[in-house]
Amino acid sequence: MLIMVLGGMQAVLGLALLTNSVAIATAIWGEGDASTPCCTTPGEAHSGIIVFAGLLALAIAAWGVLTALKFPTRHPNVRVSAFAYGWTALPFTLAFYEVVPVLGVIWLVPAILAIVRPNQPESRAWFGHQPV
Repeated sequence: MLIMVLGGMQAVLGLALLTNSVAIATAIWGEGDASTPCCTTPGEAHSGIIVFAGLLALAIAAWGVLTALKFPTRHPNVRVSAFAYGWTALPFTLAFYEVVPVLGVIWLVPAILAIVRPNQPESRAWFGHQPV
């Protein structure tokens, strides 16, 4: 469930980036010089970067949701995927912190838990890993 929540929050971030790409790019790169009559503003010119970041966030969110949905199969690779997803979700703390600082702090806790939980002995045993 933890990974499902992380994936859902990432999907919301990705959709926000896609739907507000010009406004976000304008906030980052500024309005530009008003003396250029026919050219695009820096926000419009850089909105493709924001769209790419949104698509990347949606792809990583889909990975997390699919990993969470495959947990009942108890396949050992799902545990590895969950661990890798946790490490991938950790840098999103900065993105959420930039949007709303309290979201960054809230995001950090489940992201760390997504790294730690798949490596605990009870999780390994649930996936059929034999103790050495």
